[in-house]
Amino acid sequence: MVHLLIVDDEIHAVEGIRSGVEWQKLGITSVFTAYNAKQAQEVFDRERVDIMLCDIEMPQATGLELAEWVRNNSPKTETIFLTCHADFKYAKQALQLGSLDYILKPIPFKELEKVILKAVEKIDKDSELIEFSQYGRFWFQHQPMLIERFWLDIITQTIPSNAEAVGRAAADRNIPYAAEMIFVPILISVQRWHKQLTLRDEKILEYALKNTAEEVLFGSRRDGQIISTGNGRLLAILSASSHTDFELTLRSLCEHYIDMCRQYFYCDLSCYIGDKVHGHGMFEMVNRLQLMEKNNVAYNNKVILSFELKQHPPANRLPDMELWGVMLKEGKGENVLEEAACYFERQMRIDALDANLLHQFYQNFQQMLYHMLQTKGIQAHQLFSDSISLELAANAIRTVTDTRSWMNHAVRKAMGYISAIEQSQSVIERVKHYIKLNIAKDLSREDIANYVFLNPDYLTRIFKKETGMAVSDYLFYERLKLAKELLAKTDMSIGAVASHIGYANFSHFSRMFKKYTNLNPNEYRQLHQ
Repeated sequence: MVHLLIVDDEIHAVEGIRSGVEWQKLGITSVFTAYNAKQAQEVFDRERVDIMLCDIEMPQATGLELAEWVRNNSPKTETIFLTCHADFKYAKQALQLGSLDYILKPIPFKELEKVILKAVEKIDKDSELIEFSQYGRFWFQHQPMLIERFWLDIITQTIPSNAEAVGRAAADRNIPYAAEMIFVPILISVQRWHKQLTLRDEKILEYALKNTAEEVLFGSRRDGQIISTGNGRLLAILSASSHTDFELTLRSLCEHYIDMCRQYFYCDLSCYIGDKVHGHGMFEMVNRLQLMEKNNVAYNNKVILSFELKQHPPANRLPDMELWGVMLKEGKGENVLEEAACYFERQMRIDALDANLLHQFYQNFQQMLYHMLQTKGIQAHQLFSDSISLELAANAIRTVTDTRSWMNHAVRKAMGYISAIEQSQSVIERVKHYIKLNIAKDLSREDIANYVFLNPDYLTRIFKKETGMAVSDYLFYERLKLAKELLAKTDMSIGAVASHIGYANFSHFSRMFKKYTNLNPNEYRQLHQ
């Protein structure tokens, strides 16, 4: 909408212009009038005036004086002078006051329409420049969902990474965009939550993180976009500033944001600040930030700028874990954990720890631990099948903090269970108790071994050493003993007795019972009741 003001001390001149121009065709939505400078100033106080048509010769204050006042109080207003004087002095002064044009009376309406159209086009162009300046404030407020989709398509390369394709995609979606616009991406990554969260809780907190990022990073300017990219990651895209302290300001804002998130949202997170890029350079820069995030395995709650990304030497810096394996076999689990902690501290001091090294360390340590468990007859997949072990293992290679949490849990659980096994009496008692509780089930030797996290052959060896019989034999005799009691002391049917001790097949139960008692179940009942 463009608003226009006609200022002339001659009423018939004002009305002539008002009725002689096709305002709607020119894009003018409102036409105001004033007959002197004071009335014009009152209009400016009440309304927005985009174009002023102003006579130069007026009583009280001239049009030139009014134009000077307008330049100071409404600098975006375009002024067009109307005058009877062809004096160059007036024209020169009008130009010095920033007027758009200078038209002589009597006014030819076609010429006036051309000049007004020129003013409207200038206003539109200036409006676009304003949108693309001041950090692109309007750009980010315009159609936020479309703009978010636009950026997602760029960083997934649905829109190719070249200036022409990006500009064409913006135009197709009616998104205000200029190839000259410059942006800074910030990748925000949640490293861990400090409390147990349901999926719903996590979604609510991620929404809170997003809103807080908008408040802290953009403030009242709203000159950016926050995009959720999934897996606890947000991408903030800000319109870049040319101020020399821009990076320092961003770092300070990100540090404040991290502090707030730690305090209120129970999480550790880090921020990775990219370089200034054009829209078509966003894909490459975001990829670089993702690499920074992947390789930041050493630090929590940190702000890292893109130029701080370091190339780590390819030298093999893994510790020799053979000694650690011997220490674990000897029950020195805490010593192994101390050695590992010292190793990580040394690598962090020289900034030599990255995702690849951490992953290799994890694989080697896990292999060493599982091999040691195997020599003890313990099945790792059973020992670590609980939800806590599975969750810690799933996050183990994200950061050093997560790796150490997994190591502490795994080593201490393994050492505790090895200690229990070495006191084999307690394991045997647990097996016997388990059989007693589950005697009605179709138990196998493997089921029983899994219950105590042992290899079936290893369990059979220690069980036979302790009891003089194999696990399967012990299970059978316990079932036989219970069947005898039920037949002698209850009126349960023989089929019910068979089912109660884990035999689904009545005939098989009868055959096995007679084999070991020389009586079939019915004969045994008649003899003992």
